[in-house]
Amino acid sequence: MSSLPHLIENNRKWAARIEREDPGFFRKLAAQQKPEYLWIGCADSRVPANEIVGLLPGELFVHRNVGNLVVHSDMNCLSVLQFAIEVLKVRHVIVCGHYGCGGVKAAVDGTPNGMIDNWLRHMTDIYRRERENLKSLDSPESVVDRLCELNVVEQAYNVTQTSVVQDAWRRAQELNVYGWIYDISDGLLQDLGVRFSSPADT
Repeated sequence: MSSLPHLIENNRKWAARIEREDPGFFRKLAAQQKPEYLWIGCADSRVPANEIVGLLPGELFVHRNVGNLVVHSDMNCLSVLQFAIEVLKVRHVIVCGHYGCGGVKAAVDGTPNGMIDNWLRHMTDIYRRERENLKSLDSPESVVDRLCELNVVEQAYNVTQTSVVQDAWRRAQELNVYGWIYDISDGLLQDLGVRFSSPADT
């Protein structure tokens, strides 16, 4: 017997509802995976990638980590990126952060949090670089939210600098990289005006 029966029951209800709405959906889904989008987002449980963009399973390839970071030594992220671009042939990579990110807050306040501080160092570096510009903001929350935006821009740029993306562009493969942010307080996405479609954009 499952130790979490309510989750198994939720799954049964969800699968039945999907099959009612679209008979044969799971059979078609099992036959192939052809998403057009790769989502690189935060692991925060309040930011469910498929749901907030209204896409079904199979339509969005997803990678998540604390702070939606793209680190050039992170083989997990790089492997997802390579599979998405070279095998699945996604055309769009979306880096999506969210306001009030706990990882960003930790990077700003500098309180020791253990091992994760090594991961968050990438955000701390952005904060240190932008600290003077952030001083003009009127509240600690504004500083965190602005740093959330700056982090998205940095990570979208990092995507473009990977060998995977550079190779795709050299092959003239269509590939666009975007930077978005999500507001948990109202459920709305915001395009930060970041779009890279070729090396010339970087």
